[in-house]
Amino acid sequence: MKALKCCFILLLCLSFAACRPHSRKQMISLSLYDQGKSVAFTGLEQLVINEIARDTNREVWQSLIPVYKMPADTDLKSYQPVQLGKYVIKQNTIIFTPDTPFVKGKTYFVRSYQLGQGTSFADYLQGRARLGKLKFIDLVFKP
Repeated sequence: MKALKCCFILLLCLSFAACRPHSRKQMISLSLYDQGKSVAFTGLEQLVINEIARDTNREVWQSLIPVYKMPADTDLKSYQPVQLGKYVIKQNTIIFTPDTPFVKGKTYFVRSYQLGQGTSFADYLQGRARLGKLKFIDLVFKP
């Protein structure tokens, strides 16, 4: 009888975890800006942009949507240094201009971290998430 109660409670907890409402996925898109000298990011929620814009530390954008040069061996993407530059906010668009100009024909990528995505209890149970791993999407572009 005690084992039946434990199974029922466990099943009830799992059903609550699995039935949570799905959050809207954050889809960041990018486009070249100013004749390929900069890249513009859209798709971030306006509340996030406003909150980060109030921060005096401008490097916060670099940690949220960093830009990298694509290495010849794409297995080494995670070990590339961040492309330094300046982030400017215009309405709901973030514009990144690198300190050293983009090289025409060279491939670059933006790592968009999906903060808050795949962190529910059900995601861990179903194997869609792992502890210590942040979900991200790499957006590739050529100036």
